[in-house]
Amino acid sequence: MIAYLASEKFLPELLEELKDVKSVHGNLVLTDGPLQNSVWAQNIWLDAQIIPFESISQASKALKSLGKLWACYTFENHRRAQLIQDQLPKLRPRVLDFLSELPENNLGAWTLLDKNTLLASPTTNSRFPLGDVKFNEDKKTPPSRAYLKLWELFTVYGIRPEPGQRVVDFGSCPGGWTWVLQRMGCEVISIDRAPLEPSIADLPGVKFMKTNAFNVKPEDLGRIDWFYSDIICYPEKLLELVQTWQASGLCSNFVCTIKFQGETDFKTLKKFLQMEHTRIQHLHHNKHEVTVWIKPPSS
Repeated sequence: MIAYLASEKFLPELLEELKDVKSVHGNLVLTDGPLQNSVWAQNIWLDAQIIPFESISQASKALKSLGKLWACYTFENHRRAQLIQDQLPKLRPRVLDFLSELPENNLGAWTLLDKNTLLASPTTNSRFPLGDVKFNEDKKTPPSRAYLKLWELFTVYGIRPEPGQRVVDFGSCPGGWTWVLQRMGCEVISIDRAPLEPSIADLPGVKFMKTNAFNVKPEDLGRIDWFYSDIICYPEKLLELVQTWQASGLCSNFVCTIKFQGETDFKTLKKFLQMEHTRIQHLHHNKHEVTVWIKPPSS
C-alpha cells in the first residue's frame, strides 16, 4: 500500500488526482496499486503497513524494528501517539541554509488509525519530517516571502540556473525572485507593471522593465536561458504565455507558479502536465498554487 499526505486545506485536490483510494485518515490517503504521480502530496509513504498492537511499548518496538528515524502524523489520538513517539529515537530539526546539502536519509512516517492500530511506512519520498521543508530564513533582505519558493526548488530539487545565465522574471514586483536570481549570479531582466523595491532594482545585474508581461514578445528580449514567472493571472493565460515562448525557440527552461483564483483549475493543470519534460509540485512554500518546471534533458 502507498499513502499520500496532503498539506493543510488541499485534501480535495489530492483526492481529485489519485486513483484506487482505499481509505482516508485525516489528510492521509491510503491507496492500492502502484506509485502514482502526485502534484498535491506533501509526503508519500512508499511502503505503508498496518500493524496492530496492544501497548505503547509494543508499538514503539514495532516501529524500531522497521527503521530508525520516524516522523509522526496525527489526526486523532494525539496524546497516545506522542507517548509512542517519545519512546523512539529523537528526530532532530532539519533546517536548511540556502543551497546547503540535504540530510542523508529519507525519513519513515507513521500514524494511528485507531488506539491499537499503526499505519507505518519505513520509507517515504522526503528527507524532511512529513515533507515539511524549513529554512533559516532571511527576514531582512528580501521584500517578501515569495523567495522561499525558489529557495525550496533550487535547494531541495536542484532545479536552478548557473552563474552568468540570462534569465527573465515576469511578475517580479516587489522583487523576491529577482533577488534570488541575482544572488545566483544571473543577468536578470525583471518585468512588472509595478516597480521593484529600490534595494532590489539597484542590484548589479538587474535590468527592470515596467510593462505588462503579456505585452512582451520573445523577440523583444532575444534568447534567454530561463523563463521565471510568479505572475498573478489565470492559469490559462500563463499557459498561453509559456506556449508562446516555447514556440519561439528562444528559451527551453521554465519555472512558473500556477496560481488558482477561486477553485483549482484542474483542466488547465492537466494541460500543463501533458507538456513534455514537465514536472509540477505543490511545494511546501506554495499557497493555493503549484510550481511547474520544464527542463529538457539536454538543457
